[in-house]
Formats: sequence, C-alpha cells, structure tokens
Amino acid sequence: MLELEKKIKDFISTNKISAEHLSFNESCHSVAEAAEAAGASTEEFVKNICLLGPDGELAVAIVRGNDRVDTKKAARYLGLKKMRMANAEEILQRTGYPCGGTPSFGFEATFLIDKNVMDMPVLYSGGGSQTSLIKSTPQALLAANEGSVTDLIKD
Repeated sequence: MLELEKKIKDFISTNKISAEHLSFNESCHSVAEAAEAAGASTEEFVKNICLLGPDGELAVAIVRGNDRVDTKKAARYLGLKKMRMANAEEILQRTGYPCGGTPSFGFEATFLIDKNVMDMPVLYSGGGSQTSLIKSTPQALLAANEGSVTDLIKD
C-alpha cells in the first residue's frame, strides 16, 4: 500500500469516519475508469477542486463529478476578493496528496460542499492516490471535515 493511502486510511480509522477505502491494482485516469474499477456509476463521483485565495488560503470545493465550480461564489462565501484554482504542484504542496488522488478530508483546508452533493445517497472521491478511492455518504463527508454546505456551481 502506498504511504499516502495508508495516511488517509489511518485518518478514517482514527477519526471513526463512516467511509470505506478502496484500492485498485491499476491507476484510474478518468472518472469513467474509476467508476468501472469501483463498480459504480459516474454520477456517484465528486471532484475535490483545490482553490487558493490571495494570501494562499486553501479551500476545497467538493462538487458532483460533472459540475463546475464558480470561484467567485466560493470567494464571496469565504469573504475573499477572489480565488483561483490551484495547479497540480500547489495541490501536492498544500494537501500532501497528488491531483487526481486528493481526498475530500484529512488535511488542513476549508472544505466547501456544494448543496447538490448532499442529495447523493453514496459518493466516491479521491483516496490518496490514483489507485484508490473513498466511498462514503455526504453526511459522513460533512462530519469528517467540518465542511460548510453552500452553492458552488457555475451557472
């Protein structure tokens, strides 16, 4: 098991989060590949979009897999003038996890959960690497990261 997968599994166990960590033999390079590996539908996936504020504040916008984040809405909600999407190197530096494997909890950030995610019965998100996923519910996700629910979708 990869070190990062162990780190997120330990976080789940230590914090008694109602989530399951799934590992696969091969990397998943798209939501469709990850859904196939997990035996799930693509509609059950969320994306963790890492955003940075003007002073380097990290926020993670959690949205359904097909939705796009409105960075202006996220900035307004956090009381910031603007936010931008972090690049892969910034994501790794700030979260400790690679882009494509970044989990929805387990590191220091402000977690913003789109209100539409709360309607999902089950969800899959990054599991610490490109060969793993976390399966949980929106309620478990909200509890795990003390996130806030808001409207984040780009109109």
